[in-house]
Amino acid sequence: MATCPECEFDEIETADYEEGDTFSCPECGKNLVLVGGDEVEIADDDDEEEEEDEDLEDEDDEDLDEDEDELDEDEDALDEEEDFDE
Repeated sequence: MATCPECEFDEIETADYEEGDTFSCPECGKNLVLVGGDEVEIADDDDEEEEEDEDLEDEDDEDLDEDEDELDEDEDALDEEEDFDE
């Protein structure tokens, strides 16, 4: 049995896992990785955070593109109005 480094729950069954396997703590839900024997560490969440950051950046880029399109349309409308006024 292993102990969660996050919540210190000390009844995590590791017999069904091999070194390098990831699983969740049954108490707090934190992602853990078996590093050997009955020793577990918090799984590296950096990959998930990077993916989330990339998704946010993509959404921001889409928003910027939409804003630029709206500005272009506004400029075109102003140009047409100026032509009409002349």
